[in-house]
Amino acid sequence: MSDAPIKLAVLLSGTGRTLQNLIDRITAGDLDAQISLVIGSRAGLVGLRRASDAKLMNFVVDRRDFAGVEEQCKQIFSLCDDAGVDLVCLAGWLCLLNIPEKYAGRVMNIHPSLLPGFGGKGMYGHHVHQAVLDYGCKVSGCTVHFVDADYDKGPIILQRACEVRDDDTPDTLARRVFEQETIAYPRAIELFAQNRLKITGRRVQVVGAGPVVAGQ
Repeated sequence: MSDAPIKLAVLLSGTGRTLQNLIDRITAGDLDAQISLVIGSRAGLVGLRRASDAKLMNFVVDRRDFAGVEEQCKQIFSLCDDAGVDLVCLAGWLCLLNIPEKYAGRVMNIHPSLLPGFGGKGMYGHHVHQAVLDYGCKVSGCTVHFVDADYDKGPIILQRACEVRDDDTPDTLARRVFEQETIAYPRAIELFAQNRLKITGRRVQVVGAGPVVAGQ
């Protein structure tokens, strides 16, 4: 890639906390990136309001407006093409995507558990943290991975862990996991921008010098 900031598209279905984290990191100079496009899965999302407040170009691509998944995804990636984005970042996006060949290895997601545990259809937000607590896990965390045709099954880029405490609720655990997400996602984007991610089958190798995750 060139020395210009990497161009991102951010797809969201909720409050846009992850979008806000990326905005804040870019503004602080901690992430050399430009958010060229934000897409919401329905109108009225808090995340889209965050995008508007930050003066970011944003659109609604609601599956209910299309005959099927294929048509919705064509619209999504057409917008990405028009914006010239380098990387598509899912940020609480809840719809399955059909990824065009030209975007293979160029779509990332962050999941609030240590995959492959507690992933898959219906496992998002509160549902994930409740499942972790119900199972009695002592450790949780987050996973950044490339996106493929299945929910939460793509090759893992990096993970960060946190403890699960005896008195945790889904909300308290979610806050602790999100602290790790705010570090992990920008770092994964940075590694992508540096051409340091090599995908071989299910494995993602981080090549070149420097730490995999900042602070480690």
